[in-house]
Amino acid sequence: MIAAGIKIIQYREKEKNMKEKFYECKKIRRLTAENDVTFIINDDVDLAMIVEADGVHLGQKDLPVSEVRRIIGSDYIIGLSTHSPQQAVAAQNQDVDYIGVGPIFSTDTKADVCEAVGLEYLEYVVDNIDLPLVAIGGIKENNITEVYNKGARCISLVSEIVGADNIEKKIKNLRIKLQNC
Repeated sequence: MIAAGIKIIQYREKEKNMKEKFYECKKIRRLTAENDVTFIINDDVDLAMIVEADGVHLGQKDLPVSEVRRIIGSDYIIGLSTHSPQQAVAAQNQDVDYIGVGPIFSTDTKADVCEAVGLEYLEYVVDNIDLPLVAIGGIKENNITEVYNKGARCISLVSEIVGADNIEKKIKNLRIKLQNC
């Protein structure tokens, strides 16, 4: 992914023990630091601090943003998942650097995901919320242009990239598709 020019990597691992996650994140942190890639860790504030990641991404049921910010300080990036206009509006009053918007489409990347919120929610956020956003959830090569055309400029793909036979080629194809929008 780094060789293909990806500039942000989020580590999201629910099944491994903390020691395994620590060693994986240490390796990822080294690679991302050497290549000027932003490294975000999902949910695990302590792990993000220990490996000196660039930030942490929180869900609606995770620790309160205000407490995380108090602990990690202003130098860390904090992202917050949102799934509704109410959550996006509320995020504006929290000390977050960006919001995740989605899942736009159905996804099976994680077990505890809510129902797809659709492109209408993405449009709402683009038109009404003054925070950077990352479009998330079920985004694939066959629907990425829809997401881009609704205003998303930072788009997260998981299974489409990590499941590709040739990750560099997949990322190149995705970039070409977006350049043609």
